[in-house]
Amino acid sequence: MNGSISNFTFSPTYHYANTTILNITSSENTTLFGTTYDTIIPLEVTKPPLHSNPIFPTTTTTTTSPPPADLIVSINLPYMLAELVIAALSTVGNVLVCVAVGMNRKLRTVTNYFLVSLAVADICVGALAIPCAIMTDLGIPRHNFYLCVLMLSVLIMLTQSSIFSLLAVAVERYVAIFMPFKYHSLMTPRKAILIILITWVLAFLIGLVPLMGWHKTPPESGYCFFVFVVDMTYMVYFNFFGCVLTPLVVMFLIYAQIFVTVKRQMRRIASERGWMTNGEKAGATAKIKREMKTATSLFLVLFLFTVCWIPLHIINCFLLLCPTCPVPLPLLLAAIILSHANSAVNPFLYAYKMKTFRVAFKSIFLCCRGLGDGEEAQEEAGGTTTHKS
Repeated sequence: MNGSISNFTFSPTYHYANTTILNITSSENTTLFGTTYDTIIPLEVTKPPLHSNPIFPTTTTTTTSPPPADLIVSINLPYMLAELVIAALSTVGNVLVCVAVGMNRKLRTVTNYFLVSLAVADICVGALAIPCAIMTDLGIPRHNFYLCVLMLSVLIMLTQSSIFSLLAVAVERYVAIFMPFKYHSLMTPRKAILIILITWVLAFLIGLVPLMGWHKTPPESGYCFFVFVVDMTYMVYFNFFGCVLTPLVVMFLIYAQIFVTVKRQMRRIASERGWMTNGEKAGATAKIKREMKTATSLFLVLFLFTVCWIPLHIINCFLLLCPTCPVPLPLLLAAIILSHANSAVNPFLYAYKMKTFRVAFKSIFLCCRGLGDGEEAQEEAGGTTTHKS
């Protein structure tokens, strides 16, 4: 896919060998060394002819020597333990979210249907993607290239599904604020389920692009390392710029417009003198504040997703555009762990910011299954609740 440029970078997107380049120069036919934990892998760097790439005539061609047959990959125990803790928290916490929505009718809203879709993606991250990440981090499976590509694509699919779920939530909030009279006809549970199915199909197709041919040549050694399999141009130009950054920009613009509009409405209501009674004014203000609080909580979910994932994508961009620049191994590991940790934080955020979820979680922990439908859950704007704990 790169033409005459074969970009080799030890970049850690999603699942890859924790490897860093130690002192790469552009001298011709220079043998260099990268490290995979405790293992030294020789790399071969050569200069391309100036006429071989009219687009990037000064780019250095960097090719990889496949790992030797007797390569021994040691286990990074702290990294693996951190991944396992995140996997457990992500799986248990997001199962709790799904159970809470299923038990409590107050939580069965269109917005929460999209949050359940997000929770399902995070469950899959903990139960499936992180184990795949640990296996491919050790070069497993070996000598099964297409299974390797599929395993490396799992988290890409799940991340894309999460982005689409967040985008659906943002659009749903936009309709609720700007088209309140059409909201109930536009945002029905049936339409929400249809949208969720469409987003998962699109995420599945985007994640499988490497299996359709956009990947590197299979390494002769058969090791399943990210850097030997996945093409970084796919990760940066297609996945990041096209499928991650663009939806994130759209979502931030939607929430910015929501916040500006809601604040403007609150000032307008406060300035009304004649045609609104005090009771009507108080009711309208409470409704707007409730919408503002909901939008703020959902925006925080989006913000945390961005904070957790953008560092990893920035590292990918840096390594693609500057393949000879060294990146410290601890930085790579921190970026990987931070991206995976995003799947575990949302249940804690729901419990902290959304009182309906907090009440449902309490009823689950107290084994009060009968209270899920019968209690009057406290509204997010500060309403009262009949559940006592």
